[in-house]
Amino acid sequence: MMRITIERQPLEQVEAGALIVLVFEGRKETRFGAGDLTDAGEVAGKSLELTLLHRPPGVAAARVLLAGAGKPEKFDPAELRKAAGAAVRHLKSKSVKKIALALDPEHADGEYAAAAVEGAILGEFEPDRYKTDDDKKSVEAFAVVAPGGAAELDDAVARGRIVAEAQNFTRGLVNEPPNRLTPSKVAEAAQKMASEYQLECEVLEREQMEKLGMGALLGVAQGSAEPPALIVIRYRPAQTESKAHLGLVGKGVTFDTGGISIKPAEGMEKMKYDMAGGAAMMGAMRAIAQLKPAIPVTAFIPCVENMPGSRAQRPGDIVTAMSGKTIEVINTDAEGRLIVADALTYARQQGCTHLVDAATLTGAIVVALGHLNMGLFANDEAMRDRVLKAAKAEGERVWPMPLEDDYKEYLKSAFADIANVGGRWGGAATAAIFLKEFAGDTPWVHLDIAGTAWLDESKPFLAKGPSGVPVRTLVRLATEWKDR
Repeated sequence: MMRITIERQPLEQVEAGALIVLVFEGRKETRFGAGDLTDAGEVAGKSLELTLLHRPPGVAAARVLLAGAGKPEKFDPAELRKAAGAAVRHLKSKSVKKIALALDPEHADGEYAAAAVEGAILGEFEPDRYKTDDDKKSVEAFAVVAPGGAAELDDAVARGRIVAEAQNFTRGLVNEPPNRLTPSKVAEAAQKMASEYQLECEVLEREQMEKLGMGALLGVAQGSAEPPALIVIRYRPAQTESKAHLGLVGKGVTFDTGGISIKPAEGMEKMKYDMAGGAAMMGAMRAIAQLKPAIPVTAFIPCVENMPGSRAQRPGDIVTAMSGKTIEVINTDAEGRLIVADALTYARQQGCTHLVDAATLTGAIVVALGHLNMGLFANDEAMRDRVLKAAKAEGERVWPMPLEDDYKEYLKSAFADIANVGGRWGGAATAAIFLKEFAGDTPWVHLDIAGTAWLDESKPFLAKGPSGVPVRTLVRLATEWKDR
């Protein structure tokens, strides 16, 4: 595990394998012998541009890495997080073990210090657990250099570490291959994590779900030899005056073949990521347990494997959800909304006053927003604004989408209360309007993370594979909750 520290002495005195220094567009860097490079246009300060200087004059560090930070007026903690991640990944590839990042005096506050630590920890992560090479590289130590930095930086750096490690915990879970991470194994991982961080954890099995009438969830699970699990993780503050109880619901399909409505073979191996929403809730709870917000938070993670076995759900089947609504299953590959529906009903029954769900729910959201923004749907403006504010503060990109009642027209069924899919059009919105039926009048936000939970190609600041969204948004939402 990478050692994280704050260095408060002048950056010239910091001993490290490499010292990262931010360079901005339009500001000439003359230190460390970089003046000639700036004059020649080799160092322009463009975002994520990296220039490594060996044996720089006037500093104790063996190298200085000039990290482009872009235009100063656009620089914020999210940009610093990316710059720190890209710099750490670059230096790690060159086997640098001890790295320090110098904060400019104008950015030496808690938000920037936390972002630097998060960027480093997230950038250091690799999805190579199952590679047997002996030459895996790692960074041993990372320091934030803030000469004379205030005491608040210590708490900020500690928070940054907790949140980034929780996000990496989520990424590690999503990366697990589906033969090694079945619903039962997700439940085991949840119980282990809960025990480690003094959280309550309960796992509902098939028999309990049958008694509760969770026909939508069980219908999806019936095609697999792997039993389903509904994982419930509870955080309770020592004392609270708030009447709020935040419920976090995460889709946990450990592998999605599509069921009888089977998916094409190409790219199906990626469908291990269909539990990214559930993994995000586990990661968020891991951080929440350590940061101790003032409100109770409970996570609900319905876990199933969607398989086309001999007992599998068929198109045309009608199931009865826990809420009592009947659902005509038109397409068995629209299974996520079925399991999340019952989990939302159960969360409301358990006393949650506000709900957020995250699910890799639709390909339609990827068509609409690409791989850059999560789609946000809400039945309550105040709740929508809370989540948008938290996401903006964390640099996790979210875009509000429409949820007018008219969208329910697409889900009409002649044979049941509602169909599980509409036609071709507005697929992300019809999936959200389906879930809205089960959120009822509880303030609720749905995050469709199908386009953002997985990176098909690595970024300079993040490895290929799971991104770990929206862990940071959910943690900020809980820790900064104010009744109003």
